[in-house]
Amino acid sequence: MTDTPARLLRLLSLLQTPREWPGSELAQRLDVSARTIRRDIDRLRALGYPVEATMGAIGGYRLVAGTAMPPLLLDDEEAVAIAVGLRAGAGHAVEGIDEASVRALAKLEQVLPSRLRHRVSTLQTATTPLTRGDGATIDPHTLTVMAGAVAGTERLRFGYRSGDGTETRRQVEPYRLVSTGSRWYLVAYDLERDDWRTFRVDRVSEPFPTGARFAPRELPTGNADAAQFLSRSMSRLQPRMDVDVTFRAPAEFVVARLPPYLPAPTPTGPDSCRLRTTVTDSLEWFALRLALVDCEFTAHAPAQLTGYLYELGARLTRAAAPTG
Repeated sequence: MTDTPARLLRLLSLLQTPREWPGSELAQRLDVSARTIRRDIDRLRALGYPVEATMGAIGGYRLVAGTAMPPLLLDDEEAVAIAVGLRAGAGHAVEGIDEASVRALAKLEQVLPSRLRHRVSTLQTATTPLTRGDGATIDPHTLTVMAGAVAGTERLRFGYRSGDGTETRRQVEPYRLVSTGSRWYLVAYDLERDDWRTFRVDRVSEPFPTGARFAPRELPTGNADAAQFLSRSMSRLQPRMDVDVTFRAPAEFVVARLPPYLPAPTPTGPDSCRLRTTVTDSLEWFALRLALVDCEFTAHAPAQLTGYLYELGARLTRAAAPTG
């Protein structure tokens, strides 16, 4: 193999398999001399690939973990598997890997051949995810289009359905995508409304970049980043509820079963604790979260919470009553 770039790619592909390659075997596979293999290994090292050599009769070469992530070569099956996995992580807002999944997916799909993109889409269409809570699934294509517009500072058009069902068309300067662990949001500057807005991505349809570039704007004063801006926007829109609940269980038992965004309850005894906080959850959802703690509890406030729990308990009692 006399084409040096092609030979280096082939050599790198061999080294990325988890084994040690004797220099003689590499030379035989690439139809070059052992001296050429040594030179090619030096070229890969200069490019940042940490190739380790062992001496002796059974010595050889292998790719080891380095201080930085060098480019990887993937065959068709590997590329499809990774793309499908990234789509799952991105489309269902898996907490902790969601935003990284979108960035990686946008990069991968940009270079995937059309035949592989078709295979990925076919696999995605043929599977049904099991989602948790009330999280909404997202078309990964929508996320990658938006991520590309954010990275490229390119204006974006899309259809948007508001909470009351009103359909509008929007043109925005996208700033950041933010995941809450159950939903995706786009923080953007709405050009027609001349103000910053947040958009639930599961309500977005047919997004497409316009090709028009823009100079990134700064978020309104007092917002350190897009996540903080989203949090403040959501808190302004959602009703706040001051709750006071006593649990008949140790604080460590209760805190392990409450949502992580709630503060830890204060111990009031070896087998009791009390939670006083402000929440923006819906009344119905918060009542269910209390029931899922799986211990006896008393809701002291607010009155609408205690009233709803009474009605819910009566409804559940009727549902469990024998019918015959």
